[in-house]
Amino acid sequence: MSSPSTFTYANQTVNRLGYGAMRITGRGVWGYPADREQSLAVLRRAVELGVDFIDTADSYGPYVSEELIAEALHPYGHVRIATKAGFLRTGPNVWVPCGRPAYLRQQCEMSLRRLGQESLDLFQLHRIDPTVPSEEQFGLMKELLDEGKVQAVGLSEVSVSEIIDAQRVVKISTVQNRYNATDRQSEDVLDYCQDQGIGFIPWFPVAAGQLARPGGPLDTLATSLELTVAQLSLAWLLQRSPVMLPIPGTSKVAHLEENLAAAHVTLDEMTFNAISSIGA
Repeated sequence: MSSPSTFTYANQTVNRLGYGAMRITGRGVWGYPADREQSLAVLRRAVELGVDFIDTADSYGPYVSEELIAEALHPYGHVRIATKAGFLRTGPNVWVPCGRPAYLRQQCEMSLRRLGQESLDLFQLHRIDPTVPSEEQFGLMKELLDEGKVQAVGLSEVSVSEIIDAQRVVKISTVQNRYNATDRQSEDVLDYCQDQGIGFIPWFPVAAGQLARPGGPLDTLATSLELTVAQLSLAWLLQRSPVMLPIPGTSKVAHLEENLAAAHVTLDEMTFNAISSIGA
């Protein structure tokens, strides 16, 4: 079983296995990493290995992830940087939704400045703020798209009905929801995205929990194929749907190289179905 290695959204074609840049910040996604040079090395090595889609957010650090990406990779050439806004950060592991249009616009402008871009490749609403009318948040994203501040618009942690509501206001190019081989709560969202040709970015893409524990069913299957659980998880995601854009994150070069090797793994139908059954 094989699937296309690239995906195109808003006239941007990227390799489907990308990199998520949350873990290059400090503990609790707060402040600078303990080893700044290693974080820069991870970013550069990712691009060397063919990654041309890097996902980040203004809230990672906050601001730290975007700053490190610019330091390591600017000018970006063919590499697309996807960023997000919609969270206030008041401390380690603290995330407060904020979807006020004036705030989202300010954060777009600041991301442009930090990333050194004239237009963001992909700007995603990190969360729909329940205290602000959703149509105001979607409307601001459309304004930024119409003004050329952003090239494409995405959503994160949304339901099918919320995507449909957003589509009435602005073209949605990507959706980023939690999803992996053992966490299928967003199965209906993935199916809708595939039907609509919307890129689906699974965050937390590597299977975890009891099913992936040492000696568990996924670990046993991975060992029999001489793969890691992460490689097996990512290979399954890539074959699950042609709109899937996994973004495994890490702060270590060796782990990055291990993860990205999944792009070259093709699962046979029996293995693919076995993993599908394990997590169903």
